[in-house]
Amino acid sequence: MKQISKSDFMENVDFYAEQMRAGKIFIYPTDTLFGIGCDATNPDAVAKIFEIKKRDAKKSLLFIAPSLQWIADNCSLNILAKKQMLEKLPGPYSFIVNLKNKEAVSPNLSQHGDTVGVRVPRGWFNGVISYLGRPFVSTSVNLSGEPPATKISEIDTSILEQVDYVVSSDGDELSGRSSTVIDVTWKQPIVLRK
Repeated sequence: MKQISKSDFMENVDFYAEQMRAGKIFIYPTDTLFGIGCDATNPDAVAKIFEIKKRDAKKSLLFIAPSLQWIADNCSLNILAKKQMLEKLPGPYSFIVNLKNKEAVSPNLSQHGDTVGVRVPRGWFNGVISYLGRPFVSTSVNLSGEPPATKISEIDTSILEQVDYVVSSDGDELSGRSSTVIDVTWKQPIVLRK
């Protein structure tokens, strides 16, 4: 595991983007908590996230979309879903949506058939994912069932030993609350987690 600062990451963004494309595992700050993630199109890297977190493979993982346009191109959205997303993203929200392009993400990312959980958080790391141009896994960095981390010092050492890079927040404030999850696969949006 190599720990890097936000400024080092941004100064060498092409190198780290290549590392992401190569399936490396990153711990990074979001607008809410520290996340653990990888290229969401890489099945081996996605499987490793499940393994690191000791997460039941029957569950799904959220991911950051490169843009709102990516969501529109790859997901089926009704009028209300589009409205909700335009109002709330970027921000501390995750949306459960129907995937129309089955090739857009790794099949082991979601165990719920055609539905996936997508985010567009605020903050600099979202700009990196936009630059990368690929969806990127965004799940809290913790062992399954344990509290999520808002500081690197709170991350379980067994997790730190299994990742490739840890990106510090460089003093950026994290809200400390998980994203609100809204299911927009129905006619009316349903809040699953506040």
